[in-house]
Amino acid sequence: MDDVFRRLDAIRDDLIALYKDLHAHPELSFQEHRTAAEVARRLEALGLEVTSGVGRTGVVGVLRNGDGPTVLLRADFDALPVQEQTGLDYASTQRATSSDGSDVPVMHACGHDMHVTSLLGALDLLITARSRWSGTVVAVFQPAEELGAGARAMLDDGFLERFPRPDVCLGQHVFPFQSGFVGMMSGPSMSAADSVKITMFGRGGHGSQPQNAIDPVVMASATVMRLQTVVSREVAGDDTAVLTVGSVRAGTKENIIPDQAELLVNIRSFDERVRERVLAAVRRIVRAEAIASGAEREPEFEPLTRFPLLVNDPDATSRTTGALRAALGDHAVLDLPPAMASEDVGLFGTAAGVPTCYWFFGGTEPGRFQRALAEDRVAQEIPANHSPGFAPEIEPTLTTGVKALTAATLEWLA
Repeated sequence: MDDVFRRLDAIRDDLIALYKDLHAHPELSFQEHRTAAEVARRLEALGLEVTSGVGRTGVVGVLRNGDGPTVLLRADFDALPVQEQTGLDYASTQRATSSDGSDVPVMHACGHDMHVTSLLGALDLLITARSRWSGTVVAVFQPAEELGAGARAMLDDGFLERFPRPDVCLGQHVFPFQSGFVGMMSGPSMSAADSVKITMFGRGGHGSQPQNAIDPVVMASATVMRLQTVVSREVAGDDTAVLTVGSVRAGTKENIIPDQAELLVNIRSFDERVRERVLAAVRRIVRAEAIASGAEREPEFEPLTRFPLLVNDPDATSRTTGALRAALGDHAVLDLPPAMASEDVGLFGTAAGVPTCYWFFGGTEPGRFQRALAEDRVAQEIPANHSPGFAPEIEPTLTTGVKALTAATLEWLA
């Protein structure tokens, strides 16, 4: 495998430059036009068959090398409405218009720029090592993962009919543990997630005369507090769920009682039964608090996003883990517990009826991570995905990402 990886020395500087460029120019979900164009340009330069505009802004590259299995490799490339605070000289200063019309800052706060760069690097290595494998690689550069909508959009755009049908789906995600390491999970690995917008209606009025109004701020506040009991009192101790109220919006001025309040709620679960129970509890509590407040109008529930449960096929994961241990060393491959984060990558494997294997690779400078771990301050000291301080250490993160994808692919095609 060392002879395959040797190619990295020749392309590493170019990959680093690409990563910095992508990081400095993030784009929101389904707005990834610049990123898609750069990906397509590089795929064409590598000699792949390239199709753009799949699922609106997705890009698919097909690399054929004789008869054999077909491996799908997926990288997502959308960014988030976050104001970057990393202090890097290539930090994003981009702004964009969100889907609700708001002007927002944009940042690659989840490492999708690293995913794209790693996949492009792996494709270069696979092309150089054609004599080592036979089959087809389908490289999927997916939009709108952050909305849980990109994989579905590509599938709805005829993905399985337009491109070679995969025998296995592989992918990876950078995560804030020690760089140079990868983490594997088998079976249910990343949670299902439901997001919903809840609008509660009151009756507006003057702040000096609350008796003539129905205050939705109080109604929403009571609801937020009561929702905290759902997981603690309605989910069994040996089940897992998380309920977060991420946004509460109401009113415009301190002396005006508004006529409505809005809650944005996110629910994570690993079991469909638990999921349904939590969703039902949310609806029950919201309606009950509205009745208790004397609301004259039923609350409204608007589903926003839904991520499926990600299940890593045990056999495919075992096979891929063995390849990564051989390529990176036993010490560099960790067994991780299931993560409450969510992903839509599993939709490709589910739709095709083939196994999925998805892993994490670390992005934090080893010394920094070990110090934080020793002091039990990882959560305080290491910026997590979606935070304004999140930015993977470029090396050895990039090298690990390229090697992991390459080794995993060769395991299935060699």
